[in-house]
Amino acid sequence: QVQLVESGGGLVQAGGSLRLSCVGSGSTFSRYDMAWFRQAPGKEREFVAAISWTGGKTYYADSVKGRFTISRDNAKNTVNLQMNSLKAEDTAVYYCAADSVSIRLRIGVNDYDFWGPGTQVTVSS
Repeated sequence: QVQLVESGGGLVQAGGSLRLSCVGSGSTFSRYDMAWFRQAPGKEREFVAAISWTGGKTYYADSVKGRFTISRDNAKNTVNLQMNSLKAEDTAVYYCAADSVSIRLRIGVNDYDFWGPGTQVTVSS
């Protein structure tokens, strides 16, 4: 089991950048594929990006491809999301999540077992 806590959210102007971090507790963190999801008001939670437990594979939603970069540091039990060229439509609560199965990168909300409480990202236009 792992507990996750996100940080780094805030208010930024369109075109700006933010870097989100997620710290995980427990020795099993490095065995889990990790992902970022987001949820805007009145909308369903949606996949943003995922990274394999080794860090060797990544996958992105089309809406963020080329603007966001997911990375991880297993020595520090952290996964990061660098967000550049932010748009108003990126405004949402961002969640990190862990997949204990970790066979292949997955994008479904129900594929992930552990979730952080989320961090708010607001992009002003």
